[in-house]
Amino acid sequence: MTEEHVERRLAAILAADMVGYSRLMGRDEEGTLAALKALRKTLIDPKIIEHRGRIVKTTGDGLLVEFVSVVDAVRCAVEVQRSMSERNAEVSAESCIQFRIGINVGDIISDSNDIYGDGVNVAARLEALAEPGGILVSRNVFDQVRDKLSFSFEDMGEQTVKNIARPIGVHRIHLYDNTGAATTKPASSQVKHKISDSDRPTIAVLPFVNMSGDPEQEYFADGISEDIITGLSKLRWFFVIARNSSFTYKGKAVDVKRVARELGVRYVLEGSVRRGGNRLRITAQLIDAATGNHLWADRYDGEMTDVFTLQDEITMKVVAAIEPKLLEAEGVRSQSRSSDDLDAWDMVIRANSLFWRLTTSEIDAAISILKQAVERFPNYAPAHSMLAFLLLVSGYVGCNVMDQHVKEAAPFAARASELDDSDPWAHLTLGFLAFFRRRTDAAVEEFQRALELNPNFAAAHGYLGWTLAFDGRTDQAIAHLELAIRMSPHDPQNAIFNTGIAVVHYLSGRFAEAVDFGRKALQQRSGFTASNRICVASLAQAGQIDEARTALAQLKEMHLDLSIAWIEKYVPYTPGPMVKFIEGMRKAGLE
Repeated sequence: MTEEHVERRLAAILAADMVGYSRLMGRDEEGTLAALKALRKTLIDPKIIEHRGRIVKTTGDGLLVEFVSVVDAVRCAVEVQRSMSERNAEVSAESCIQFRIGINVGDIISDSNDIYGDGVNVAARLEALAEPGGILVSRNVFDQVRDKLSFSFEDMGEQTVKNIARPIGVHRIHLYDNTGAATTKPASSQVKHKISDSDRPTIAVLPFVNMSGDPEQEYFADGISEDIITGLSKLRWFFVIARNSSFTYKGKAVDVKRVARELGVRYVLEGSVRRGGNRLRITAQLIDAATGNHLWADRYDGEMTDVFTLQDEITMKVVAAIEPKLLEAEGVRSQSRSSDDLDAWDMVIRANSLFWRLTTSEIDAAISILKQAVERFPNYAPAHSMLAFLLLVSGYVGCNVMDQHVKEAAPFAARASELDDSDPWAHLTLGFLAFFRRRTDAAVEEFQRALELNPNFAAAHGYLGWTLAFDGRTDQAIAHLELAIRMSPHDPQNAIFNTGIAVVHYLSGRFAEAVDFGRKALQQRSGFTASNRICVASLAQAGQIDEARTALAQLKEMHLDLSIAWIEKYVPYTPGPMVKFIEGMRKAGLE
């Protein structure tokens, strides 16, 4: 029997894939298809023909191209990416289209105009590893073109990829020549003054896996995922992939990096639901898709007696936990970039990361960055709201005169609200300002507005509770303060919120408890003078006069101009609570 002949040949293979195709299609399906067709017609197909390539097949968002010459394949890829960069510089960031490209040279099998084999598979794997707007080539390609082309190559070492037996030597192409002549910068730097959703980090929530073996729990697992998507969508810091896109992965074994590439996201949240008897265990983990690192993980246990209450509780805890973790991760990410290369989002997040270390130098550096941000990006609301907020917090956690901070912060808070009235941080800051002006009802209204926009906003709960405490509304206050700490247990602001709980106990006559919470706040932030003040007053009211006087002497070393008159002017108690607070400070010996 004659063995069927298999046609083999050596070829250069280029694999290209559009970045964030699902996200762009979800936003504007017809517009995305039209833009992709226009790119094919005016740029990509002509370049392939010019360099003697043959399009083997296309997918909705990708191409597989065969070249006779590996030099032609690389030249074609570079010219396409350069042209794409130039085009993207002229469009808004949300309309920006980018491709990843991988190139390999190797033996292929040809069959009915299609091609197969490891030569093709390696090109596809390289494309998956490439960055948006970038080109990766195999070592075989590098060895053949290194002395024939002027492009600069960076050795990325050997990479282990799926379904390829041996590690692949990988090189990245820089889009400039060896003479140092600069070419067009990537789109990300060209359009960095155009603020849009793409400037925010992106996250996808995969459908939680039902591991109970009980189909009845499928609805609960889906409900958890959908509620978390809804909750995260209310965080103005992040762009969240819609349910219809992320749920396409339901029931499939997923590779997080591939999911991230296909959806165009930076972070992925995944989880599972398991039932045992009348108890449910829910796990969740947040992953940085670029590195595969787990940024956060937790598990939650509850009774099946009230499924919807349990679902709401878990959603609240997960959403509240994710926001600070993502902000922390983004802050670390921004540290690796030069100051000149930071866009609006990076400037805000770097300032936020610096500020909460709460040293004088880092507070000053954070505020300086934000002042630069509002100058460079005058229409970017988060820069204005965060600058106003940090100015107010910096005055409160130190011994600074709040009048100056309130005066400086006020126009930035007003501008933030004017730019984006649906930004909860803008309303948080307006509430903060009203609190310091002793306009308690206005402050409460602004904090409640922030919570309407984002019900899982731990800081808004905390400052609402804090404001209510200083107004003597102790029962309402403690509920919000405790919820804020429960939602975000490692938040640096918890020193402020524990001080608020101490105020609640003090005004309720529970002076020993007030001392405990005041000291707890001081453990979190030793130089926080508000915590010191409530400890002094509480010790005195509890009859521990010697301890109160010692604590007052230590406080005066930090706050040289402390007096009853200073408290009446700058500490924003309303009249009734102010009388009771001053009573304790007088007992301790303050004049």
